[in-house]
Amino acid sequence: MHVRGERHDDHDAVGHLHRQAFGDHGTVVARLVGALRHDDPAALSLVAEVAGEVVGQVMFTRSLLDAPRRLVDVQVLSPLAVLPAHQGRGVGSALVRRGLELLDARGVPAVFLEGDPGYYSRLGFRPGRGCGFRRPSLRIPEPAFQVFPLATYEPWMTGTLVYSATFWEHDCVGLRDQEG
Repeated sequence: MHVRGERHDDHDAVGHLHRQAFGDHGTVVARLVGALRHDDPAALSLVAEVAGEVVGQVMFTRSLLDAPRRLVDVQVLSPLAVLPAHQGRGVGSALVRRGLELLDARGVPAVFLEGDPGYYSRLGFRPGRGCGFRRPSLRIPEPAFQVFPLATYEPWMTGTLVYSATFWEHDCVGLRDQEG
């Protein structure tokens, strides 16, 4: 497996990957990725290749932390996807770990996500609330709201995560009540 930066010629493969990995929700995720690329040209998008095939992708994009002292530039990990045939083989973990290394080298203080705490805690993510952070929406289950503080994180950096408008425009924040 080879982890590298996403290239323009990977876009179709990444779209296919999301449609496969996320099932019925895959088209929404693929559209979100396209919009995030447009909204945040400096986004960090990594792919994993096996035998020349893109089998996984992770994206980190800019967001803000509304801290008491000032707004702090942070990153959000979303989405992370691996083709179903390659899941459980460490592809997702390798993508996340490499992304965190690169963001740490860029001086990013923290990375946030909403996801499965059982999976992400193995990678060093912690409950956001326990670290003094507030989730950007009540639709995000408290255990799913997680953070990974990096080297430039300082204890005063607490407060509310503010997602970029793109996540809201694509209705990709938290869980929707399907019966509501």
